[in-house]
Parts: sequence; C-alpha cells; structure tokens
Amino acid sequence: MTTRERCMNLLHYKQVDRVPAVHFGYWGELLVEWAEQGHISMEMAKGAVRDGSPVQAELDKIIGWDCTWHNCVYPKLGLNPAFKREVIETLPDGSQRVLTDKGVIEKFKPGIVSIPSEDDYLLKDRDAFEELFLPKMQYSEDRARSEDITRQYNEKLKYDAPIGLRIGSVLGDIRDITTVMGMSYLMYDEDEELLADIVDAYAEMQYKCVETALKTGLKFDFGHYWEDICFKSGPLLSPGKFDELCAKHYKKRNDLLHEYGIDIISLDCDGVIDKLIPTWIENGVNVLFPIEVGVWGDQFEPSRKLYGEKILGVGGMDKTAFRNDRAAVDREIERMARLVSLGGFIPCPDHRLMPGSKFELVQYYAEEIKKIKV
Repeated sequence: MTTRERCMNLLHYKQVDRVPAVHFGYWGELLVEWAEQGHISMEMAKGAVRDGSPVQAELDKIIGWDCTWHNCVYPKLGLNPAFKREVIETLPDGSQRVLTDKGVIEKFKPGIVSIPSEDDYLLKDRDAFEELFLPKMQYSEDRARSEDITRQYNEKLKYDAPIGLRIGSVLGDIRDITTVMGMSYLMYDEDEELLADIVDAYAEMQYKCVETALKTGLKFDFGHYWEDICFKSGPLLSPGKFDELCAKHYKKRNDLLHEYGIDIISLDCDGVIDKLIPTWIENGVNVLFPIEVGVWGDQFEPSRKLYGEKILGVGGMDKTAFRNDRAAVDREIERMARLVSLGGFIPCPDHRLMPGSKFELVQYYAEEIKKIKV
C-alpha cells in the first residue's frame, strides 16, 4: 500500500496496512541547528525549509517520514501583482519599517527571527480599497494557467503522498492585508460594509482560480485552506460575524470541490478554533489541521464527540516532546494510538518542528508511529 493510499484510506475510515508517518515541515532555525550538530549538511538545511522541495523530501527519507501534508498545487491566490517590497525608513536602533507585498508596513529588528510587528497598513478606507487593492484582487488567466497547474501537479506526483489543491483563504489573507487592528476597526468602528465588500471580492477571485484548476481534469486528493484567524484565547472576531462574512464563500467553494469528486477538505487555522468549527463543518470543511496541542490542549477528541465521524483530523501530536526525551515521545505515541482508534485521523506533529527538537527523537517518532495498530 502506498503512503497516498494509506492517508486517504484513513480519512475515509477504510483499512490500512499501517499508520503513515506524516509531518508539517521545519523551522529554518531548527535545520541550521541540525546542520551545526552534524546531522545534515548546511546546504540541506537551506533547501529543506521549503515545503514540497526535493531537498525536503531527501531529508524526510533520512528521518523516516513518509510524507508531508503540504504536498499541494498552488494557483496564484493572493494580490496580483503584489506590492513592491521596500524599506520605508531605517530607525536609529537599526530596525527598519518595511512595506510588504501585502501593503502592510512592518517593523523588522536586527537579529530577531520571530514574526515582525505590524506598524501601519494601507487598506484603511474605501478609496484605498478601490484604487490600490481591488485591481490586485481580480481574476486573470495567469493566476491558474493549465500548463502551470499541470507542471506543479506532475512535480507532486514524484512524491508518494496525497496531492492537495490550495483553495485559498476566506478571511485569513484579509486579516494579513488589513492587519488585526485594521480589520477590527473596519468591522466595528468604521465601515462594516467595506469589510464585507473586501471579503466578497477576494473570495470571488479565489473561487475562479479554484474552478480553473479543477477544469484541468487533474485528480486532486483534497482541497486545503489556510485560514489563520484565531489566537490562543479563541477567534479574532465573533463567531456570528465570522459566519456572516465567510459561510457563503466556504459553501460555494466546497460545493465546487464536491462537484469534482473531492470530499476531503482540510483547513489550517492556528489557535483555539472550537467556536469557528460549526461554520466550517456546516459548509463543507471536514479536516482539522494541524490541531495545535502544545499550548492549549487537544481540540480533536472533544470535536469528535460533538460532531461525530464527519469531522476528521491531521495533526494533534505535541511537538514539544521532541525537546524532551524518549519517554515524552512515547507518551505522545500512546495518545496518538488512542486518537487513531477513533478513525478518520492521521497523527502529525501539531505544527512545524521548532528549534530545540532533537534529531534522534524525531527519527525515533517517525519509526515508532508506523507501528501503531489500526
């Protein structure tokens, strides 16, 4: 049985010969650590950070992974053309205010590798939307050319893994473009109608991109959203407002996937997501990914109790165990075995492997997870 078959069988409650060892990529700083420790070359460290790259696949073999869940084909789903990235100002402490490709001004500090702080943003009113952003949110043929989609697909076929189609972001990208502060002002203090118009315009463009990719006739195993719209205490907006803005777009896009025989639709949203799950489940999303555990606990088992077998999962393994010892990893493997027994679940570290993860423990996990009895 292939890894592609194992993954899709597990998510369809069918028999498998064993559990696949699936991961979700690496932090670049971790790969540098591993190179400095002599586990891999620095050349491999630089190449393996990119999801779906041949170098990452080579590293996966060394560790013992079967595949990554991010084996996806990407239409051009964002602002097109993007804003030109440029330094707006260099401050006395060496930090820089930089205009990003999304039209946000971020502050970058020397030597800091974490997420930069948002300092300002361009999309503040209707004039800015219509003049600067709406033209970049239009569908055009170059976003999903048949030859580009086919070329990417054939590259993904080289790996024994499910092949996904990236289907966009209903609100997560908008949050990136407006910033959390800007989105909040639009939603509650300034122009509620404008925010809905932004979401609608962006969603329509992405729908057409997905439709064009599907018309190629290529066989995709799943559709995949990126939708970071929660944090450690819950959603960045009320569930009611989220439903009002987004539900119709999930339904329209997911109905399209169903027409093409795609019944596995996963969604990547960091943070505590439980209050948004009803909108996703009711409108066609059925796979939680990556199911963050390390900070705020399991969200899959309680969700399964609420929604039954129509909710599936990829993720849920507390990756912080890789910083600890073999006993900590064994506890996670034991917990993964219990979740696998529920059906419709693929174990996977709950996010990218972070600095401090021990190479030998990751190898150990990748080998042992395959021994779970199904």
